[in-house]
Amino acid sequence: MTEGSWRLSRRRREGVMGALTAGLFFVVIGVIFITTPDLLNNVISFIRNLDVLRVPHTELYLPAPRSPDAHAAVYSAVQQFSLIWAILEIAMLGLRVVFRSPLRNMAENASNIIFWFGAAYLIQTFLNDTTTLTMWFVFWATIVMLAGLTLVVRSVILAAMRTRNY
Repeated sequence: MTEGSWRLSRRRREGVMGALTAGLFFVVIGVIFITTPDLLNNVISFIRNLDVLRVPHTELYLPAPRSPDAHAAVYSAVQQFSLIWAILEIAMLGLRVVFRSPLRNMAENASNIIFWFGAAYLIQTFLNDTTTLTMWFVFWATIVMLAGLTLVVRSVILAAMRTRNY
């Protein structure tokens, strides 16, 4: 196999992985909506309840639900999505290893696994039927920190693997 045909083959494999990922995303969203009673109405209620509110103990105003404790069903659905997606990310990482995907794609999958498991944990910890406005903003602050952590993990994986390959 020539180098050009290998590249085309690799592109096709990455295209298949992208299509698989997109398809699984829609399947998971559909399953969550089918298995969660009245989720669409709960999501609509959540959106209608959003307002720009003052972050407690600051002069900063950000979007938040006026009644953060009234949306446990939505939080639960998002947590279920996060757990399912994290597990699927593990499977996709396994496929990427088998398909010998580029290192950057495997590093992205690895950091996504951390993000989605972390998001599920943070939802469980901060968002439920006793959520306060303060906890709503704490949740989002920790999500931002988690996103930063996943970027650090991705860069460490890329640096470690590139160093090892030389």
